[in-house]
Amino acid sequence: MHTLFADLHIHIGRSGDDRPVKITASRDLTFEGICRECVDRKGVQVAGVIDCASPAVIADIEHLVETGEMEPLSGGGLRYRSELVVLLGAELETHEEGGGLSHHVCYLPDVPTLKRFSADMARKVTNMQLSSQQCHMPANLLAKEVLSREGLFVPAHAFTPHKSLYGSCAARMAEMFEEEVLAGIPAIELGLSADTSLADRLSELSGLSFLSNSDAHSLPKIAREYNILKMPEASFAGLRAALEGRGEAGVLGNFGLDPRLGKYHRTFCEVCDEVVLEPPPTFECSRCAGDKVTRGVLDRIVSIADREESRSPGHRPPYRHQVPLEFVPGLGSVKLNALLNRFGTEMNVLHEADEDEIAQVVGSKIARLILHAREGRLAMSAGGGGRFGKALPKADDQLPLGL
Repeated sequence: MHTLFADLHIHIGRSGDDRPVKITASRDLTFEGICRECVDRKGVQVAGVIDCASPAVIADIEHLVETGEMEPLSGGGLRYRSELVVLLGAELETHEEGGGLSHHVCYLPDVPTLKRFSADMARKVTNMQLSSQQCHMPANLLAKEVLSREGLFVPAHAFTPHKSLYGSCAARMAEMFEEEVLAGIPAIELGLSADTSLADRLSELSGLSFLSNSDAHSLPKIAREYNILKMPEASFAGLRAALEGRGEAGVLGNFGLDPRLGKYHRTFCEVCDEVVLEPPPTFECSRCAGDKVTRGVLDRIVSIADREESRSPGHRPPYRHQVPLEFVPGLGSVKLNALLNRFGTEMNVLHEADEDEIAQVVGSKIARLILHAREGRLAMSAGGGGRFGKALPKADDQLPLGL
């Protein structure tokens, strides 16, 4: 068995020949640039790159295989420099008959399967060069396309107010997927404004694995959220075993932002330009009495939950609230680079380095804040309406989740 750090939702900004892939993502996010960042700075060992169905990206992948920088794995996926397993994914947007839009990540086992999937989707997608495009079919049909190719289908950022399963389409998965399709979906992606304690208020999710991925749109955002996976082998087949919980395989840990830091945690009034802080669920503003709001993840989950309290199944790992280093107050780029030079990767700073070692690099005050961030003890203000919450420069063990 292998125990590995995994971020399974990383975007590509540009192809190697400088064509745009994800318009809103950094141009530094090339396929090879992502691989280098994961190995050299982040300490990520399994990366899901989810714009691989773009023809220009397929060309980049094939070039790296031809030059020997990457090698196909017998269990599916690719290995980069003997240190990183790369899983080939595509994020597509589906459209329900009732009008709801949602995003889903489709993982394909190998390059030949990816190329056939890309060619077939090109008949349904206006521009396969670009990421997260509308494929003009409901999620149930897209899932069938993926499952028929022995792929893995995972609803992306499942609770966010824009373009997600629960946030904009349905209160229950059975409203969107046939029973046999549901049986083939092993996991959902929580998104950065939700965590396990919130998602497990929906009883239908008890049999699924939860993933906490970064949805990175820039190199520094890779592994802002991540997972620890126990896999029988480091490959696509190993990922399947982990998500399906076969034998000893499984998701051992989810690490991510405290939901209060997420961009859509609470309902946000677009008129007052402020987060609405009344007890959830609330979908109107108490200041202006208006309903021109962006619905919050916490508010949505409370409104559709069929459990008064969260109840996790036995296979569910702990969700570790973690403040990424870039969110730590006072830790600018110079000190962050000093930490990475000293400890190698962000994973080492977040998991291995002790307070005294960190203090030798950045001073005792910031070292203490990093430890508080590691322990989930930083005070925070809630995010909403597309704006991140903020970590505050003090510890507060009593601040309740959701406020």
